[in-house]
Amino acid sequence: MRRQPAAGRGACISLLLLLVPGTPGFSQQRVYFVDGYHGGIYGHYPVEWKTRFITDQLAAHPEWRICLEIEPETWDTVQVRTPADYARLKEIAADKRVEFTNPTYAQPYCYNISGESIIRQFAYGMHKIHSHFPQVEFTTYSVEEPCFTSSLPQILKLFGFKYASLKCPNTCWGGYTAPYGGELVNWTGPDGSSILTSPRHACEQLQENSVWQTTAWGNETEYLDACIKYGIAHPVGMCFQDAGWKYGPWIGFGDHIRNNSIYVTWREYFEQITDGSTTDDYRMPQEDVRVSLVWGSQVLQRIAQQVRESENKLVTAEKTGVIANLANGYAYDQPTLDKAWRTLMLAQHHDSWIVPYNGLHKQGTWADHIRRWTAATNALCDKIADEARSSFSEDGARGRGIYLRVYNTLGTARRETVSALLPAGFGSGEVSVTDAKGKKVEASVAVRDGQTELLFAADVPAFGYATYFAEPAQKPGKRNGGSTGERNDGQYVLENDMYRIVIDPAKGGVITSLTAKKAGNKEFADSRSKYAIGELRGFFYDQGEFHSSAQAPATVTVLRDDALEKSVRICGRIESHPFTQTITLRQGDRKIDFDLKIDWQHNVGIGAFRQKDAFNNHHRAFYDDRFNLNVLFPADLASPALYKDAPFDVCKSTLENTHFTTWDNIKHNIILHWVDLAEQGDGYGLALLSDHTTSYSYGSGSPLGLIVQFSGNGLWGRDYPIDGPTHIRFALVPHRKAWDAAGIHDESLRWNEPLTCVTYPQAAPENASLIDVAESGYEISAAYLDGDGIVVRLFNAAGDAALQKIKFGFPVSQAEEIDLNGNVTARHDVRRKGGRSEIEIGMPRFGLKTLRLTK
Repeated sequence: MRRQPAAGRGACISLLLLLVPGTPGFSQQRVYFVDGYHGGIYGHYPVEWKTRFITDQLAAHPEWRICLEIEPETWDTVQVRTPADYARLKEIAADKRVEFTNPTYAQPYCYNISGESIIRQFAYGMHKIHSHFPQVEFTTYSVEEPCFTSSLPQILKLFGFKYASLKCPNTCWGGYTAPYGGELVNWTGPDGSSILTSPRHACEQLQENSVWQTTAWGNETEYLDACIKYGIAHPVGMCFQDAGWKYGPWIGFGDHIRNNSIYVTWREYFEQITDGSTTDDYRMPQEDVRVSLVWGSQVLQRIAQQVRESENKLVTAEKTGVIANLANGYAYDQPTLDKAWRTLMLAQHHDSWIVPYNGLHKQGTWADHIRRWTAATNALCDKIADEARSSFSEDGARGRGIYLRVYNTLGTARRETVSALLPAGFGSGEVSVTDAKGKKVEASVAVRDGQTELLFAADVPAFGYATYFAEPAQKPGKRNGGSTGERNDGQYVLENDMYRIVIDPAKGGVITSLTAKKAGNKEFADSRSKYAIGELRGFFYDQGEFHSSAQAPATVTVLRDDALEKSVRICGRIESHPFTQTITLRQGDRKIDFDLKIDWQHNVGIGAFRQKDAFNNHHRAFYDDRFNLNVLFPADLASPALYKDAPFDVCKSTLENTHFTTWDNIKHNIILHWVDLAEQGDGYGLALLSDHTTSYSYGSGSPLGLIVQFSGNGLWGRDYPIDGPTHIRFALVPHRKAWDAAGIHDESLRWNEPLTCVTYPQAAPENASLIDVAESGYEISAAYLDGDGIVVRLFNAAGDAALQKIKFGFPVSQAEEIDLNGNVTARHDVRRKGGRSEIEIGMPRFGLKTLRLTK
């Protein structure tokens, strides 16, 4: 983000100290400092002078070393606008005095996006840097902001990195890592991969009178003394200066370097200063990434939704292209997908999330750009996916009805209810649907907004497709409805083969009973709680009181009531603001879908208090999520543990609660895709899925809550107002046993990569399964074309380390295992029978394997 130098931001820094010689009496032990620059063409890099300034400063100060964390796309502009400066930098780019430490395309936070997105950020960014500086080696991952997540050790190792740093001493506005250990640790990821790392030391405190720094920012005496006292043999500080700052060596130069510090790159520090090894294995849990953004604000909520939608569309488009390629030879245009990834990656830039209201290139705010970038990604993905599915349209015979082909991009077979819009001519009467073998399947129709929607029960094989035929029915089929409606006591019952839900209109449409039929008729609604499932509750600080949707009556309308789908619409209000919540059940589906819309009548303050001094204040109103508007889920569970997913990880929470109020006490309360409350052993659990990255609230006396709205003063004293309706989607999954045995990760995948149904005038009545990872616990994280081959990335989300069979519905001549740079690391024996193939692979839970398949 664009920042002023620290002194200009009210930091406890005196720029005069930068030129003061070493403090008299300071220990003669050698100390070290990692300097460098952070930013880029989007995060601020003054192109007209910055490159020349860097090269001039390096020439003037031979003792100086720098690490560069510059957005890779920056060099495209530098090359065009200042070619002479670009040429000078190119000459020294591979010099030992310069190290490129974060080659991701747009410097994402990492903890708030998908694991696959993180991989592409590195892959595209490294490719872009090498297009300018082919001799650069990527050795150390180090960042200025808290761009960390627990699975990074595995990803970094697979890209060839040797070292990492968990420090971000000079820009901790959005958070920091937990303090741990001494000089070096083996940062160990959830799969067991480890990388030699300089941590935020246990003695590296948060800076007093600051809300953005640790004590390691400038090698001051207090920090160095603390390191020496702790037993750190080679104390090291760090500061990656904003690229917009016109400072050279940060802590002085020549004979005037603070505390006689020695400038080093991270690579030099690990390889030439330290012993280069440690026995301290730091298995960093995701909750040690202690971060907080203005969750619940509408601007951030929309950004998170837009990014999630584009992430889902991109992996789906690639996978759909692979399915079509294997079925009929279709090949998508790779440059089109590259463009789609580029605009998504820019939308994932950390500045997108922490300074969404900042201006960007005088063309609107970050939020404006993200809306345009993700819209561009979505349009390109839709084009690829539509082309891939259209490549099937000319095969097979024409019938008097239409053909329906349902595509499944997951690696396991699925039985789900799918929908399709019927063309004009079908009318709104009964429709008969048969599968590829001519067997009739359950179907129903409804008219919505003047269009006829067909629902039918589809069985679709793993990573493939199934074909159905639909035609007007000669006579009405058997109907199974009528179980949803109003009871004599005024409450409504929403019921299907999976659940029986009771809704109380008198209390704002909250759920007073939720019985899971397939889980021993367990009642999940906690009748002892003073709150209810689906209740909206938050503190309206200008009125000085909490408001709840349960304080006003609601109306309930039955939208659909047949065997395949049952749904109701609840219309109520919170304070004076109308809301609509739609609850949907589908046959055989464990997910209870919620669609919530709040039609705010005006901006209103929601949060702990009205704040006027958030810039330097440790105490911030948006931190304590108990006061933000929550949708609540009090569940009748006995002492449940809380689990939450993270990129390529699942974390069991060790927090007593998620409640915090100050910057120096941040707790990890992030929901990426899902959180799950689960009793021990074979007990019951309740999982919550979210359509965007946000925060959750939970703790003693407070039920699980999904943050819906904050409105007020946020970071840097900026107002985060309500400027329109709020619209979010979430889902509940009641279950038995823990998250892995209950398949919660799989349910999240199904929610994010839904079955896609396409109509054709003619088609072959066939089904196909092209990649099957059933029973392995693996996820197909990605599948995409690679020249004449196909790359398939597998993630062991819930399985064990045993060998697993991977089945292919096409002949595979060679199966190579590759790292994330594309280098072959192993070859797997392929067993072939007929037109099918099979291999066996093994990896630890949360491990990654990337295969390159040759047909």
